[in-house]
Amino acid sequence: MTSLTEPGTESGQRAVELTIGGMTCASCANRIERKLNKLDGVTASVNYATEKAKVVFPAGVDPQDLISEVEKAGYTAALPAPPQAEEPPDELRSLRQRLVTAVVLSVPVVAMAMIPPLQFTYWQWSSLTLAAPVVAYAGWPFHKAAWTNLRHGAATMDTLISLGTLAALGWSVWALFFGEAGMPGMTHPFSFAIERGAGADAIYLETAAAVTAFILAGRYFEARSKRRAGAALRALMELGAKDVELADGGRVPVERLKAGDRFVVRPGEKIATDGVVEEGSSAVDASMLTGESVPVEVKPGDGVTGATVNAGGRLVVRATRVGADTQLAQMARLVEEAQTGKAQVQRLADRVSGVFVPVVIALAVGTLGYWLGTGEGATAAFTAAVAVLIIACPCALGLATPTALLVGTGRGAQLGILIKGPEVLESTRRIDTIVLDKTGTVTAGTMSLTAVHLAEGESREEVLRLAGALEHASEHPIARAVAKEARSDAAVEGFTNVEGLGVQGVVDGHAVLVGRPRLLEEWSQRLPADLARRLAEEEAAGRTAVAVGWDGRARAVLVVSDVVKPTSKEAIAQLKALGLTPVLLTGDNEAVARTVAAEVGIDEVIAGVLPAGKVDVVKRLQSEGKVVAMVGDGVNDAAALAQADLGLAMGTGTDAAIEASDLTLVRGDLKVAPDAIRLARRTLKVIKGNLFWAFAYNVAALPLAALGLLNPMIAGAAMAFSSVFVVSNSLRLRGFR
Repeated sequence: MTSLTEPGTESGQRAVELTIGGMTCASCANRIERKLNKLDGVTASVNYATEKAKVVFPAGVDPQDLISEVEKAGYTAALPAPPQAEEPPDELRSLRQRLVTAVVLSVPVVAMAMIPPLQFTYWQWSSLTLAAPVVAYAGWPFHKAAWTNLRHGAATMDTLISLGTLAALGWSVWALFFGEAGMPGMTHPFSFAIERGAGADAIYLETAAAVTAFILAGRYFEARSKRRAGAALRALMELGAKDVELADGGRVPVERLKAGDRFVVRPGEKIATDGVVEEGSSAVDASMLTGESVPVEVKPGDGVTGATVNAGGRLVVRATRVGADTQLAQMARLVEEAQTGKAQVQRLADRVSGVFVPVVIALAVGTLGYWLGTGEGATAAFTAAVAVLIIACPCALGLATPTALLVGTGRGAQLGILIKGPEVLESTRRIDTIVLDKTGTVTAGTMSLTAVHLAEGESREEVLRLAGALEHASEHPIARAVAKEARSDAAVEGFTNVEGLGVQGVVDGHAVLVGRPRLLEEWSQRLPADLARRLAEEEAAGRTAVAVGWDGRARAVLVVSDVVKPTSKEAIAQLKALGLTPVLLTGDNEAVARTVAAEVGIDEVIAGVLPAGKVDVVKRLQSEGKVVAMVGDGVNDAAALAQADLGLAMGTGTDAAIEASDLTLVRGDLKVAPDAIRLARRTLKVIKGNLFWAFAYNVAALPLAALGLLNPMIAGAAMAFSSVFVVSNSLRLRGFR
């Protein structure tokens, strides 16, 4: 069951997240929000992008009353189902089918109407046969939404699309059956103005079909980007182990694990759930959850977290938290809450539609009345009114965002930048602070051998040959870093892993030790003063240092650390040039963070932060009035990426981080981040230009249509031209460098 009570709500208050259905634009979300907020003690925030409403309400209110209120407004609402890892059914299928139908049937209709040589005998009846299914079947979602809005006394873009297409179709049917348009050999007359008393031989089927196809295309691309909203949660749920081996024997699905059960974790396996180690010791790679680059050594009595990876020995763990109580499940909730809490993006077209649509309808009715009143005849009057509706049909408005987004995202993909949707672009214009996760973002995220300090008279090659051979036999990530650099193939005998201290064995007749200084001291091999000083300096800088000794003497100190990516320093400089203040945020310790920050040129550092703390840091910066972008790559960053005004995920990171972000940098190169921000800002600028010209075109053309200076066919052609302009303007983004 999903709990209705959430942390952070006041005493006597409860919170619930409702799943909302039937919204077609941001104004729908506004209407639902207003409806819920009118209830006593209720505070609601409706997110059009995620199709969810977060509602805080008094304890005495039944959640079913909230659902009823939403249904009264003409939409559907439901209490949340438990989180599922499975893919939801493909909701886009119906929209895609309608779009394909509309495009296939509209092309010949438009071609016949606009190219006179194609107008064969009875071509008009063929046009009706093709256009009717486009308006009735493909355009059904617009008509349904318009009817729902009408019943609740509201009007949106759906109202205008439905009215325009139905009026064009209705007029054409009347002209074919009762006018002169159905006569054999009829061709389209071509005149800019409406002829007084004429018009019964004109049909506008191409307008009805083309408008439906254009707007459906825009809706389809919008829905496709919205569909990814829930993917972050599914990616998180996929991280955990699927089954687990009980200490008493037998494997069971992880869902059947109960608190108190003991289970086995072998090397390389994921830990099934949060628990306490009872037997064995190992290194646990928790980087996906904590951002800590160095694996954590665990022994009996230490706590471990579900979904982290056992990198060393066999462990027996007693489960302490299972199911919805685990840290992974809590992080999934954090991501969901951060997504739901995102500021709503009110698209310009939807904001204006509340005023624009009723004005256009009133203007069409006024035009009809004026022409009838001046005695010009019903045919001419209706033709002028239809021209007003058609010229106002927001085809260019529907294309303004999707076309710029498609071209911008296509160019971005070529440059290794994935943009999620139009909501992303609004934030890029305003951001002033960029928070950077350290591990895997600024740094490589994997351990590398960065320095070798030698005792007097020792050879680097010999130290790496002997130490590398011994470390090659170990699975520890630090050992792997040494072995990778050394590439030694010397034979090892008597290899032993000394718990918590290091490894020992015989290599080519030498008794070799690699590990903490204490391991060497147990064999009376003390570090010389110079090496001891070097080791202390490296550890003070946050790097991991191990001592190497053989045949009775300490010979060297090997330094292993997570290295800064070669392009990170240049990327930080470019981000600063864009007017952004970089902040380094990490789960690592202060010394490591300060060293990395100094290397790349970051002044502000926030270290030792847990996953939930990362969200709090982003919220704190936002509360200080900053508009925050976040760059990260791990599961530990997913909630913070979703909370930030703009989330950028490294493509080399986890699926959860990528799905929770707004922008993905495919190459995993931080230098792509400033490019991504510049591209997003440029795309937003083009969208705003498209919307401006689309509105300006409507405002300029409406009076011409009302005065009878545009017949509906010319209005349809002008509307098509406005769409061509919008597309051409968007194509300029292909030249982005």
